[in-house]
Amino acid sequence: METTPFFPRKLPAGLEPWATLVTDLRWMWSHAGDALWSDVDPETWERTKSPYVVLQNLSRERLEDLAGDAKFRKELKRLAKDRESYLGCSCWSHGIFGETHAPTIAYFSMEFGLSEALPIYAGGLGILAGDYLKAASDLGVPVVGVGLLYQEGYFRQVIDAGGWQQEVYPYNDPTSLPITPVLAENGTWLHVSFDAPGRTVRFRVWKAEVGRVMLYLLDSNDPLNSPNDRGITGKLYGGGQEMRLAQEIALGICGWQLIEALGLPVEVCHLNEGHAAFVTLERARRLMEQNHLNFWEALWATRAGNVFTTHTPVAAGFDIFPRELLEKYGRDYADRLGVSPHELAALGRKNPDDTQEPFNMAYLALRTCGITNGVSRLHGEVSRRIFQDLFPRWPDHEVPVTHVTNGVHVPSWDSPWADEAWTQVCGKERWQGTLKALTGTILKKMSDEDLWSFCSAERADLVDYARRRLALHLGQRGLPPDRVALSEKVLDPHVLTLGFARRFAEYKRPNLLLQDTERLVRLLGNPDRPVQIIVAGKAHPQDETGKRLVQEWARFVERPEVRAHAVFLEDYDMNLAQELVQGVDVWLNTPRRPWEASGTSGMKVLVNGGLNLSSLDGWWAEAYSPDVGWALGDGQERPAGEWDRVEAEQLYRLLEEEVVPEFYDRDEAGLPRAWIQRMRASMAHLTPRFSSNRMVREYAEKLYLPAAAAFQRRMARKGRLAKELRAWERTLADHWHEVQWGDLAAIQEQDGWTFEVRLDLGGIPPDFVQVQLYADPVGSEEPIRQVMKRRAGVPVAAKGDRYVCRVKTSRPPAHFTPRLVARHLDARIPAECSLILWYSGALVLLKRAQTLVRNLS
Repeated sequence: METTPFFPRKLPAGLEPWATLVTDLRWMWSHAGDALWSDVDPETWERTKSPYVVLQNLSRERLEDLAGDAKFRKELKRLAKDRESYLGCSCWSHGIFGETHAPTIAYFSMEFGLSEALPIYAGGLGILAGDYLKAASDLGVPVVGVGLLYQEGYFRQVIDAGGWQQEVYPYNDPTSLPITPVLAENGTWLHVSFDAPGRTVRFRVWKAEVGRVMLYLLDSNDPLNSPNDRGITGKLYGGGQEMRLAQEIALGICGWQLIEALGLPVEVCHLNEGHAAFVTLERARRLMEQNHLNFWEALWATRAGNVFTTHTPVAAGFDIFPRELLEKYGRDYADRLGVSPHELAALGRKNPDDTQEPFNMAYLALRTCGITNGVSRLHGEVSRRIFQDLFPRWPDHEVPVTHVTNGVHVPSWDSPWADEAWTQVCGKERWQGTLKALTGTILKKMSDEDLWSFCSAERADLVDYARRRLALHLGQRGLPPDRVALSEKVLDPHVLTLGFARRFAEYKRPNLLLQDTERLVRLLGNPDRPVQIIVAGKAHPQDETGKRLVQEWARFVERPEVRAHAVFLEDYDMNLAQELVQGVDVWLNTPRRPWEASGTSGMKVLVNGGLNLSSLDGWWAEAYSPDVGWALGDGQERPAGEWDRVEAEQLYRLLEEEVVPEFYDRDEAGLPRAWIQRMRASMAHLTPRFSSNRMVREYAEKLYLPAAAAFQRRMARKGRLAKELRAWERTLADHWHEVQWGDLAAIQEQDGWTFEVRLDLGGIPPDFVQVQLYADPVGSEEPIRQVMKRRAGVPVAAKGDRYVCRVKTSRPPAHFTPRLVARHLDARIPAECSLILWYSGALVLLKRAQTLVRNLS
């Protein structure tokens, strides 16, 4: 496949490297060329932060001038050499995957938040995906991204005179985006397609370069499509259910077709949320065609190489589609899979036999992926509860959901001052390895004066940015010049600055700080220890409650007595987020536990010296300790209502009694020593731990390598193991009803118990299953799972075999129960086979003498 720069004109001789530099999105985090792009066109750079747009908006005369500028050409060559050095250097991944025959990971996501220069994201899910690609590039992990190119993307927010959110949808002109068309071998634009009811829908393919990683984007705005189908990639999360289903079919089914059209040797598919779950079906379908397998055999092969990351903290957040809609789009596809429409629908139902149940994309993803993970330790626990119904009779702690806590791409979020400080003590390539050298260094090698100095510079820069942005928005709102001019007097670069910015949804409780507005007014206007706050955030267009929460803040900041201390900045986007996380002293986050799956906004302040005051939810539940920030709540799940008022009171008290006094408690040198020590601890201990560097390395080592190895084993010798696993599964399903438990006895030992149970497996071979003795965990202990060994020979009148095990324990025998589970060395239990049968009869206690007599008989 080929790509071609998508410029409207040819560059003069000597400027050829420019096209390559601006189409490699590494400029989003390297910042090596920022000064150059700003010098070329200060106004365009300030408004867009996109060197691609800077280049496109230069006149022919300006380009000719630059081509004749030896200093400019020299700087351009330096940047090109720096890029070549980055792309060619040895990577961390070479020590893990090897430099040849490394498995390729295809990362599917409905949105990618890389930069405002490519606005195809809505919020945290997309920002996480963008940070993931950047970290994969830095580490050299062989990843390819697959997503959709939206004509309008997510909405832009405008606040009207009444404080109400209005939505506008600017057009994403592909000629102004840093992407290039992908060409097929015959020179035409590469297309993939799917057969929708009554027509075929075509998708054009674009490519964005993200350092070493390629991101491919599908675009339905093709002239050969109907007007309605051209809108499939119109708005991110736009349209009704049918449009949403078409988007997810495009991402999954056409996304895998793209992988094959590009000839990429993908062994691991990573689904960033359930939106992409159809890729698991298309991957299996293509494998069955290529290797003469049936669908279920192909699924056994591919499932081992599929990873599903869920970000949803409540079951109501999963994408579901009504039965009628699935039948409309899935009937013909089921035929292509070689299964019935009922079998296809059953993969996305909690109860496979309930024909009225809607189709759940998360259930499909979990059933067709060998590994499922949440995005924080707490979210892993929450997800196990959410998916418990898919594993009936299994204890919730054994539901097969692990966790990989999210992280942020630190070079994308650090300020120039923080970057310089960290570079001095840790080196420029600090985020491209194992991070061992980072832990603790910021504690030892930087003085209090230097730390406080760079944080003060960050705060001053944020205040300046907030004033300019506020003036722009007030002017666009049509306010008189004297009112717009007041924006120059808001905020103070020397005052404790709080930041609160996120999606405005009720469960995030964005207005917790407004529970007692007069108390907040007093806090902000304290003449001796003033506080200021910058607020930003969007509500979903259909979320009226969220819009009312936005309106409350918009109206509050207009009060004359707080206007200088509080601002609401509209149209929260990545550019605003970068400024906020680089300049605030304290980042506030107030979700109702456990509704924040992870949350990454607070992670972004760490590298910049910002501190967190957050609910004990998501990542903060595992990050918090008293020396690095402040915690809200008691770490328990509480109902809404009265408890919100309790935590609002706690929030005010923390600010009044701890946060504010510590910030303003200065020594004779004018330094808040206790505050700086807290900054040091947060920066040193949390920044590496909650970086996307750590996150991607964890995915690679703990999930991708085992997934790739399992896929390779199952595909060896034309899928022989996959066929064996399918036959094993069918045998268990056909004969499971024949299993019968017999007598259970516990024999007291000096240091525990010996358990003996009789079991008739019917037509199931003994090596297809495992008999375990199980006991629930007590306190902080792990559950007890001990294999019971088969002993042939039972009384003539009985059927089956004896299973025996000895347990050293002080716990009573009633705590223990035998159970039967499926067993295969190459199957993930219970993820791939959740059959389980618990002993339900009576327990007989025996002594040694009785046992001897019984054995002799």
